[in-house]
Amino acid sequence: MSGDAFAVLAEPTRRRILDRLRRSESSVGDLVAALGMSQPAVSKHLKVLREAGLVSCRTAAQQRIYRIDVRPLRAVDDWLGPYRRMWTDHLDALERHLDSQE
Repeated sequence: MSGDAFAVLAEPTRRRILDRLRRSESSVGDLVAALGMSQPAVSKHLKVLREAGLVSCRTAAQQRIYRIDVRPLRAVDDWLGPYRRMWTDHLDALERHLDSQE
């Protein structure tokens, strides 16, 4: 993966594109319509996402169809794991505390 997934995901528009692609593969035109953005802006963000390995595309007729590639997101998920466990531990402690107050 070229580029840092965190830096790429820091851009809200790119997260919106990924949210849309999470639901279904989409062409640039589909994304333009769904996001209310210009075609050049969507294409620019797709290029960054593609270079980071977060999306891939295939050609169907004369359209490029984009989809999420989850592999780079696994690295993000791995990094978040300890923080997720920390929150779970804190919530478990809160639950125990509240249960002891009954």
